[in-house]
Amino acid sequence: METNPQSTVGFLSPRKFNLRARMGVCGALVAATFTAGAAGVTDAMIVNDQNTPEDVLTVGMGQGGQRFSTLNKINTDNVVDLVPAWSFSFGGEKQRGQETQPLVYKGKIFVTGSYSRIWALDEKTGARIWSYEHRLPDGIVPCCDVINRGAALYGDLVIFATLDAHLVALNQDTGKVVWNEKIDDYKAGYSASAAPLIVKGLVISGVSGGEFGVVGRVEARDANTGKMVWVRPTVEGHMGYLNGKENGISGKVNATWPGELWKTGGAATWLGCTFGADTNLLYCGTGNPSPWNANVRPGDNLYSSSTVAIDVDNGKIAWSYQSTPHDHWDFDGVNEFIPFDFKKDGKMIKAGAKADRNGFFYVLDRTNGKLFNASPFVTKQTWASHVDLKTGRPVETDNRPGDPGTAEKGKSVFAAPSFLGGKNWMPMAYNPGTGLFYVPANEWGMDIWNEPIAYKRGAAYLGAGFTIHPLYDDYIGALRAMDPTTGKIVWEYKNPAPVWGGVMTTAGNLVFMGTPEGFLKAFDAKTGKELWKFQTGSGVIGQPATWEMDGEQYVGVASGWGGAVPLWGGEVAKKVKDISQGGSFWVFKLHKSGAVKAAQN
Repeated sequence: METNPQSTVGFLSPRKFNLRARMGVCGALVAATFTAGAAGVTDAMIVNDQNTPEDVLTVGMGQGGQRFSTLNKINTDNVVDLVPAWSFSFGGEKQRGQETQPLVYKGKIFVTGSYSRIWALDEKTGARIWSYEHRLPDGIVPCCDVINRGAALYGDLVIFATLDAHLVALNQDTGKVVWNEKIDDYKAGYSASAAPLIVKGLVISGVSGGEFGVVGRVEARDANTGKMVWVRPTVEGHMGYLNGKENGISGKVNATWPGELWKTGGAATWLGCTFGADTNLLYCGTGNPSPWNANVRPGDNLYSSSTVAIDVDNGKIAWSYQSTPHDHWDFDGVNEFIPFDFKKDGKMIKAGAKADRNGFFYVLDRTNGKLFNASPFVTKQTWASHVDLKTGRPVETDNRPGDPGTAEKGKSVFAAPSFLGGKNWMPMAYNPGTGLFYVPANEWGMDIWNEPIAYKRGAAYLGAGFTIHPLYDDYIGALRAMDPTTGKIVWEYKNPAPVWGGVMTTAGNLVFMGTPEGFLKAFDAKTGKELWKFQTGSGVIGQPATWEMDGEQYVGVASGWGGAVPLWGGEVAKKVKDISQGGSFWVFKLHKSGAVKAAQN
């Protein structure tokens, strides 16, 4: 599930969405005359994004999503001198969650916000250059808050997804619409909030809506025009397309899905993809199968709750790995798969790592999907004892909720992690210098039971009920440093409230992460020692990024409490009920004394 409601009728109804465009510039559609040439962001620049500190061109700070910066002017010695440079307010109304990551290019910062909005800000001062608010139709009901997780840059365009399932491309200088393409029908439950990924001139995007019985898929469009190039469904039995022609079915009809249920199978690709340039493969996580009530859909239900590797040139599946076969807990498998290399038996291995919602940290061969290791990154997993490294399958513990049959509800079980996962959407980071992954985790469980369910277009399609419980009195959230070669936790930081924001790490031996209590924090990447924090005034669930301007290093993050956590009740809600909402973007740099120390070093 994308980020989930409290019950089968608990989906967010965001003020009926009778919003009107309040753009700082004209939002009229203009002819798509743009062509990618020498000017603007090129494919070569995007490939090299992680190594160019003066800009941030991709969400994930590189196509592989490592969220690592080579900058070290802000480091363990001087991070204590970090101070605000400026901040920008997203507006005066209640903002809901702000989960975006900024992009930085040619003196501008591009940042998206709740309710499908985007701003271009002056990099030096934070002054608004232009703003655009997508006109959202009345009556749309996205699953899990009205968030947006960022944009993509290509040529002179900035491209982002909207809650009514569109992709919109704007001119970077003016904010005027260049193209606007519909992904699918919001009335059928489709939506979109992930940041697109640019690969070889293609805009790679997925879909949200697994709780409404949509069919998950990955799409590749021409970044210049928005026109479709290929489509790859992530539910077995559906046809893919390349240049408008049939391109092979995903899997085989009814091989792992019974009857007609594959037609509303879920497996939404709601968090997007990463890319391995050396393999030419997109790595896309898929969400839960539909409905949640697994008793009605026997079989593994491919390709739900999986990592699917797709050839970016032809849109065909190269390999897949299913972390939760026949998912019964809404564990998804949508979490980011991050390429990295490590040595084994004297040989360099092309690997990838994923901290799954189900509580296991997986290391796979990114060329073929072979499992190297799977180890817990949370303290309690009731659903499986371990993962069999030979078969790659979890060894389950008979912790599935009961079949309701014709009864009102089936037998309830206590399952951990909860459906919000050992890690939800919030991206982890990898530091090549330390060799560690930094994983934002949560410790909670749930009572879960099944209910009878039938599909109705555009309606919630769960067939389950649940109640969330924290596992411990003193903390729920944790930042954990994982060694991918051993599967061991090297260090951890515990947080009273759930952590719900992304992580960034740098060559300055730092890890940055926000907390719902309002802090942006910096930790020593080797030891986990907290070195610095700043109170932003609202919960931080955004994704930090860093860049260099005029010889100084800057750090930016969005602040604004929301997302899934406040939307459901129970014991966890009591711990976060007093957190103020907000909407702002903060930028930090070293105080003059700290900048002098950095220059001397």
